[in-house]
Amino acid sequence: MPDVIKSYVRFVDTFNRRVGIVAMYLIFAMFAILLYSSLSKAFRLPANWTLESAQFTMAAYYMLGGAFAMQTGDHVRMDLFYGTWSVRKRAIFDIVTSIALIVFLGFMLYGGISSTTYAIQFREKSFTAWAPYMAPIKIVMTFGVFMMLAQSLSSLFKDIAELRGRPIA
Repeated sequence: MPDVIKSYVRFVDTFNRRVGIVAMYLIFAMFAILLYSSLSKAFRLPANWTLESAQFTMAAYYMLGGAFAMQTGDHVRMDLFYGTWSVRKRAIFDIVTSIALIVFLGFMLYGGISSTTYAIQFREKSFTAWAPYMAPIKIVMTFGVFMMLAQSLSSLFKDIAELRGRPIA
């Protein structure tokens, strides 16, 4: 593989690993929000922002952690046949699925950019009592899709290198 591709793979893998590790801790932020919500309701002082904040935190958690999960192989995979295949056969299968994923994520990114642009341009708000602006979470979600797309390309390059017998470390 050319050095530029090796550099791309190293950069994307390092960046997604760092973002993923930070994103892992968002689950604790969500727990804190939900705990506050429960306690405030117990004392008859419910806050109208807690449920939506927890939803936004969870969306950021899984969207920013998706690329890291893909990189580490922690995503869902049917291992019934895959685990028994040779490294070469797995690389071929992964190349085909990576191409399909890249196409899918390309459409997702296009939709995310369109939706984010709309939210910024028209100052879109949620239709709840709290009515937060939607642009921040849409930016985070679109960035998460972009990270997944970059990680998919990195995985594709690694699979091609594996298929050629010269894996990228």
